[in-house]
Formats: sequence, structure tokens, C-alpha cells
Amino acid sequence: MIEIEEKRLASLIDITISEMVSEDEAKLFSYTKKINKLNIYTFLELAGDRDLTRSFWSSNSNDLTILGAGQATTIQAKGERFQSIENQWNELLRKAVIHNPFEKQGTGIVGLGGFAFDPKKESTPLWSNFPDGQLTIPEIMVTRIENQFYLTFNMYLRTDDHGFQLMEEYQEMESYLLEESSFFKKDVNMIEKKEVAPKQWMQTIQKATEEMKTSSTNKIVLAREVRLRFDERADIPSIIRKLIETQSNSYIFAYEIDGDCFVGATPERLVKVEGNQLFSTCLAGTAPRGKTTKEDQKIAEELYRDPKNRKEHDYVVQMIRKAVERYCTDVDIPSEPQVYMYKTLQHLYTPVTAKLMNSHSIFSIIEELHPTPALGGTPRKESMAFIRDNELLDRGWYGAPIGWLDSNNNGEFAVAIRSAMIQGTEASLFAGCGIVADSDPVSEYEETNIKLMPMLSVLGG
Repeated sequence: MIEIEEKRLASLIDITISEMVSEDEAKLFSYTKKINKLNIYTFLELAGDRDLTRSFWSSNSNDLTILGAGQATTIQAKGERFQSIENQWNELLRKAVIHNPFEKQGTGIVGLGGFAFDPKKESTPLWSNFPDGQLTIPEIMVTRIENQFYLTFNMYLRTDDHGFQLMEEYQEMESYLLEESSFFKKDVNMIEKKEVAPKQWMQTIQKATEEMKTSSTNKIVLAREVRLRFDERADIPSIIRKLIETQSNSYIFAYEIDGDCFVGATPERLVKVEGNQLFSTCLAGTAPRGKTTKEDQKIAEELYRDPKNRKEHDYVVQMIRKAVERYCTDVDIPSEPQVYMYKTLQHLYTPVTAKLMNSHSIFSIIEELHPTPALGGTPRKESMAFIRDNELLDRGWYGAPIGWLDSNNNGEFAVAIRSAMIQGTEASLFAGCGIVADSDPVSEYEETNIKLMPMLSVLGG
């Protein structure tokens, strides 16, 4: 059976090559098949051993996991980044040859990646490998959905390629990555933790509160950085494993570019699209979990009634409502939030559902929503200007849209919080909070410590 499939696949490749009319022409060829269950961590570990670029995504309900190894191609933003990426994505799909009889979410051609928080902010060496926007189409991709596993391989074909030769190369890589070997967890040992300019960060909060008292700005989100150093190179599959084990109800992601890896566990969906159905989430207002059920409930009630957190949440709700109504019909947003409990934190949460108009795409919504008031502030223009001029770090992809989309009009992007940039034996962790006119710098500092806990806990802190 396997040999028959290999011959058929080689024949499909040769047919695609024969239909090319020019020596300069190249086509992206994509083929999806069903495979047996595999160990996702072993796959990532073996891909790393071969120095293949790795991508990872797991949904907040853990019903969809996407693993990528290698790069068939990448799409990088030019100029107007969201429009640029969308145009290149559509052109890539228009020319591609796709063999995918399953048409499940996350199969076929899938682009995984994200965007920078603010392309107008001067970039630093920390984020030098991460452009303003990039989607990676993996060479080999595994999708787990509905407890079934699918393998997709993507390759660019040219007129001088030969089907059986390409098949041999692909089969060697497939058999290596799907090898049934044991996964050896390699937990990191942190040997140094350094907070980057905490006093200056609190002084920036004071400056923000003074500005808000004399301007139309209602809220400014300010983030800070913590640097870690380990006794050896951090192992990305082990970090992903610990995030999955400890951060339930979160999106787990990892995007590797030229050896650097942006990884995290975020609770915050930006937008999800299934065909023309749209889903978004208003998530703002944070409190810790309690030690007992009774204490949990008490903190949740205080969070629900707290004027500052309710105001912060309402900013997000109103902004998302305005954005979604511009591109959608049948918009449904509850009038009151609920408290949603995660492993270490609880948040005010309001779900959003709508129907996407035919003339718009997931990129239209991303561009309209980013940055939400939960990551930028309100009004957007004024708060972003303050962040750009006063914040002490280059956020890079932190706080920005990260996710995936496929060739079947499905996709999902989350907001990259609770995250870290891993660079060999070092890491930068990020956390921020919403500053309003009566914010207390010390209290906001303590809130960022709570938000840093998820990543610190898996990195030995």
C-alpha cells in the first residue's frame, strides 16, 4: 500500500513539473496524508537535531496541534505589512498545486508566524531575526485534530526536478522525523535572573499617569523585560512540553527563526476564522488564583466588581465591537463579562461571535484589532505614541498577533503575551499591565510579577 502511494505521489510530482511552461517557473506542491499517532516532542527534538526550523501551535482547547519542520518557503512583510502578507499568501495559493482530500483545519498549505507589535519602533539586536511580519510554510508538517494525525509535505518544484528523486529525499526526511524513539526531557537550570531597569519602569508609569491627567488618553499599557541565563542551551521541546502540562486553556506557540525561538503560553485569542464564521475574545482584567476554592471565588468576585479592571475590560469590549461590526454581520457580544480561570491567573472574559463578510479576510480583522486596548491602550494613536517614545524595551513580536492560516480559509491568531525570546543559553521574558490615571507603580509592578510566573515556572525560576 505504501509503495503504491509513493509511486502515485512521484507521478503527481512529475505531472506538475511537466505542466510548467517556463524554465524560470516554480510551483509550490503540497501533499497531505493520514499517519499513525506520533510523539510530538520527539518530532520537534529530531527536527532540531537536523537544524530544521521548527514551528509549533496548540489551540487553547488542545483540539488542534500543528508541528512544522523546515521551510518550504517564507512570506515576509513589505510596506503595509498585513496587506503585503495577505497579497503574497493569496498569490502563493493561486499558483500552488494542493493534494489534500481531508480538508481538515490546519492541513494542506499552512502558514505559521506572526507580526511585530510596532514596526515604527526602532528594532534592537534581541529581535534582529524577526521581521515586521512573516509566515513560514514548513517542508514537513504534522497536524493533530480530532485525535487523528495528518502529515503534509510542501516543496517548490522546478522544470529540472524529477519525481522519484524528490520522493527519495522526502522519504528519508519523513522516516527520520517520524522515528519511534524516546523523548528525553531536558529541563533548564536557571543560574541568573536580572530585571531590566525596574525603577525606571515604575518612573515611566508615573509619567504615564501624569500625562493621562492632562490629556485625552485613558489607558497606556507598559511592558517590562526580565533576562534569564541558563547553565546550558535551552531545549525548546522540553519547554513546550512543560507549557502544555502547566498552562491549560492557553495557546502554546513556538516560532523559530535562525536559531532564536519565540515561545509562550497565551490565554488571549485575537481572532479565529472557520470559513466565514468569526470568533474573537475580549480578555482584560487580571487577578491571581486562590489557594482554596473559597479563596478563588472571593478573588473572582473582587475582580468582577473592581472598577479599574471593569473599566479596562470595557475598553477592550467596545474597541473589538467597533472593529468587528465594520467587517462582519450577526455580531453577538454579551453585555456582561465572566471570570475565566486559568492555571495561575484569572481574567475578565467576554466572547465574540460574528459572520465575516465575503469581501474581507482574517487579515482585515487582525489589522483592525491590533493592538487591542489590552496591549496598547486608548485612544490607540496617543497610547502607541507614548509607548514608542517612553517604553524601555523593543517588544518585537511580544504583544502582537501570532498564529496560523490554511488553504481552506481557516486560521487563528492569538496575542503573544506570557512569552519569552529564547536565544541559546539566555532568555528574555516580557510582561505588561494597563496603566490608568490613578495607577500605583508598585501595584503595577507586582501585577507584572504575577504575569511573569507562567514562563518563569517552566524556565527554572
